[in-house]
Amino acid sequence: MKHLRGIGASPGIAIGPAFIFQKVEIRVERRDASNAAREWARIEEGLKAAVAQLEALARRVHGEIGSEQAAIFEAQLQMLDDPDLLDAVRHLITDRHISAEYALQMAGEEFAQRLADLDDEYLAARAADVRDAIARVVRILLGVDDSAMTGPTEPSVIVAADLTPSDTAGLDRSKVLGFCTASGGATSHTAILARGLGLPAVVGAGEAIQSVPSRADLILDGDEGVVVVAPDDATRRVYRDRQAHVATRLAGARAQAQSPATTADGHRVEVAANIGDVASAQAALEWGAEGVGLLRTEFLFLERATLPTEEEQYAAYRAITDVMGQRPLIIRTLDIGGDKQVPYLGLAQELNPFLGWRAIRLCLAQPEVFQVQLRAILRAGHERNVRVMFPMIADVEEVRRCKLMLREAMAALDREQVPFARDMSVGIMVEIPAAAVAADILATEADFFSIGTNDLIQYSMACDRTNERVSYLYQPFHPAILRLIRQVIGAAHKAGKWVGMCGEMAGEPLAIPLLLGLGLDEFSMSPSAIPEAKRIIGSLSRDRARKFAARTMRLPTAAEIQTEAERFLDTLATPNDVPAVSVSALSSKHGRSRPRPSAGDRKR
Repeated sequence: MKHLRGIGASPGIAIGPAFIFQKVEIRVERRDASNAAREWARIEEGLKAAVAQLEALARRVHGEIGSEQAAIFEAQLQMLDDPDLLDAVRHLITDRHISAEYALQMAGEEFAQRLADLDDEYLAARAADVRDAIARVVRILLGVDDSAMTGPTEPSVIVAADLTPSDTAGLDRSKVLGFCTASGGATSHTAILARGLGLPAVVGAGEAIQSVPSRADLILDGDEGVVVVAPDDATRRVYRDRQAHVATRLAGARAQAQSPATTADGHRVEVAANIGDVASAQAALEWGAEGVGLLRTEFLFLERATLPTEEEQYAAYRAITDVMGQRPLIIRTLDIGGDKQVPYLGLAQELNPFLGWRAIRLCLAQPEVFQVQLRAILRAGHERNVRVMFPMIADVEEVRRCKLMLREAMAALDREQVPFARDMSVGIMVEIPAAAVAADILATEADFFSIGTNDLIQYSMACDRTNERVSYLYQPFHPAILRLIRQVIGAAHKAGKWVGMCGEMAGEPLAIPLLLGLGLDEFSMSPSAIPEAKRIIGSLSRDRARKFAARTMRLPTAAEIQTEAERFLDTLATPNDVPAVSVSALSSKHGRSRPRPSAGDRKR
């Protein structure tokens, strides 16, 4: 029996045989190329193909795991568009007359090494993302298959020198119990993906992990950062008992999650799910969702050459309403723009697509597209609890125009004698600071608000969270963000309207007590976050949450607010939680010891 020590990157225990992952190294030999124009054209074609792959991967990860994880691949898209990188590649091709793939690999490695040499652990970890993105383009240029790995044929613990974000996102969860790597840290994007996938993970275990033989019995403890190789019977029993206890507790939490979300003093709030298709709707119910707070409709419009027809959209929405029954289902209209390549919508490249012609702006400018979607939503809502929500609203006139077009769609369906929902609630996304500040005005036209914190934070703090140089400004607990949230909730309640939240913040355990204390009515999140959210809500009275929120809102910095939230959440810990296995009690020879990251580090 041997104990190896690393960093606990994703919680949980995995017990099973080792599967040694050895990714084929792509070796690019230097090749002279006299035709610089042709080599640069190859670079452009390779980048175009890589962008398409990354956009598809980001969409899949967004639907299956969440927007935080999808942002990893959105960041890689930005890396491939870095002007300094492209200038360096062009210089190598034009001035040194070398091949496209060799030039790209040289320039990419130089950029990655610059990051790796930084003192900031978080920024240094981004070197792996640069290498991952560059390797994707190089594979395309060389015509190498993009399959991430030949995975195990039975449930196994993956053992590797390292795993890139692409490798991790490509794992077959039915065959992977967890993974351990020799390198990496808790702030790496691979670790973030592991947490999103719910896979136990230990990273930074050192070279010793690479000597583990194939199919060796392993115990992987993602909480304590320990890997036990060839455990004896006593150790195996200790971990199996702990694993069973955790499984029982999780099963209990999932069972309890089927009950309504109610505070300790009997106040009802709604805990709903963010979904993207029928499969995620079914998963949401299994996790205890009381409804859908956000149905992303973009899945119908992407990766195709023509617009989806009314019948295609109606069939997709109706299939989801059939799964949800009479539970509330909020369908967000098309939220897409110049940052996505959708040729049939006539989107042009924009200098700043996130501030450009997108979402509701695009739909209002293309009524023939918008009307088709509105008709499909209205039809799907017949005899169902469907609500419609408009994204990226900045001005009350936009809401009025949307409602006018909705009435026009209803009138047309009425003339055609097609059944539809005649009294559909109309909501808006509050994700632009202007909408938050003018919430009292917007409340005169909208039936409800849903706060999209992902964009609200970015727009308010003037930072792109996928840009590593400014991502430190992406602070959900910043006093300015919390004040905007409080203002939106107050304005809506004064007008007799309810407020939900469908950004990542709604499912963040640290934020839930604070949001409850501010008066949020609906929390919509990734399905797997629902049981813990309901547990936290059920452990609090409204009075206690309000007092906590009032105390916290007086703090001047995001760091102080987060620290206070961490302390408060600790007081709500489940008394039946199992203590971590003491490694020192099992063996006095643990290998090299590494400090575990703080809670703040793990959340970056």
